[in-house]
Amino acid sequence: MKKLYTLLLTLCALTYSIAQTIITDRPDQTESSSVIQSGSLQVESGFLIIENHNYEEKKLYLPTTLFRIGLTKKIELRVLNQFEYRLYDTYSLKGFNNIEFGIKIQLLQKENIGTELAFLSHIVLPTASNFLNENELSIINKLCVSHKSNNDISVGYNIGYNHHKNQTGDFIYSLVVGYEINDEISTYIEPYGEIVGFAEYISNINMGITYLVKNNIQLDYSFGTGLNHTFNFMAIGCSINIF
Repeated sequence: MKKLYTLLLTLCALTYSIAQTIITDRPDQTESSSVIQSGSLQVESGFLIIENHNYEEKKLYLPTTLFRIGLTKKIELRVLNQFEYRLYDTYSLKGFNNIEFGIKIQLLQKENIGTELAFLSHIVLPTASNFLNENELSIINKLCVSHKSNNDISVGYNIGYNHHKNQTGDFIYSLVVGYEINDEISTYIEPYGEIVGFAEYISNINMGITYLVKNNIQLDYSFGTGLNHTFNFMAIGCSINIF
């Protein structure tokens, strides 16, 4: 698997094809309401550090990588996997986490009103080692909506439901407000959270910045914190679209 990551990311770095401006599903928690162009491959990868002081735990994802494949004009296929380190006071764990296979379907795209709508679904397979496998078979479903105004401000939001086998599911939400500073630099702020088992409410907020290196290459930086629990994270990443 490590060799596959290296090969694909090296291929991305050597690719200089210019395409329409890249639209990514990172670094925010809100999945975009757009699908990538038919016949293209988009790789979105990054390094993520999470600290949860309640459990005296630190998680490092080195890297977390999403592969997006344009199947048709309105459908993309998705594969997500990540290599995870869990650090505790006296010991550590490491290995590849559960692999996710998914699909995103464009339901609405109206440029004249600046609104897009898409449905996203992932199946999470319990492929990780037992000590990293938090859930059995799971399904993630999200409705992705975005609105673009004429003054460089955009709004996107997701609502969804995560179903875990033999467990009560979780309601999830996110709301992102983005501002395009210029043609290359954009920033955002985003509250997000979930109701775990429809019983425990978890609320977070994060913000970040993106830099468009070329039409098909984007760099990003983000950080966030918990609002009603002790939690924080920081991430950096790179996304490349290949044709």
